[in-house]
Amino acid sequence: MATEFHNLQELRHSASLETKVFIQRDYTEGTVCRFQTKFPSELDNRIERTLLEETVKTLNSYYVEAEKIGGQSYLEGCLACATAYIIFLCMETRYEKVLRKISGYIQEQNEKIYAPRGLLLTDPIERGMRVLEISIFEDQGSGTSSPSSSSMSSTGSAR
Repeated sequence: MATEFHNLQELRHSASLETKVFIQRDYTEGTVCRFQTKFPSELDNRIERTLLEETVKTLNSYYVEAEKIGGQSYLEGCLACATAYIIFLCMETRYEKVLRKISGYIQEQNEKIYAPRGLLLTDPIERGMRVLEISIFEDQGSGTSSPSSSSMSSTGSAR
């Protein structure tokens, strides 16, 4: 039985990258940033479908929150025009605050859910908001090289 990963640094140092899975943007409702909730078959033995779907739904709700236009967005726009956008040198926009919250959420999900399963979510901002990238790592300590041999038991620990 292979070692479970307990933090992101341990995952990056003691495991080799096996493959990457990409969850594409969903443009069915326009250009608002949202990702497909379709479960990639490459993750079948790595993570429960409900956990991944919950993560994607939460990310989608954060992006809806970030792109929502309200009084604060209007005020930020007016201040930007009035100050020739210099205001943004000393003020963080609501959109940037939500993006920071998304980065924190992804970090938390990686530490609690994904890293122990040998997975790593990459913040979509690092991929131009085009895809949600999930890296699949193989435990070098197990001596296995085939993806089928790194399946999960019913308790969620790596074999």
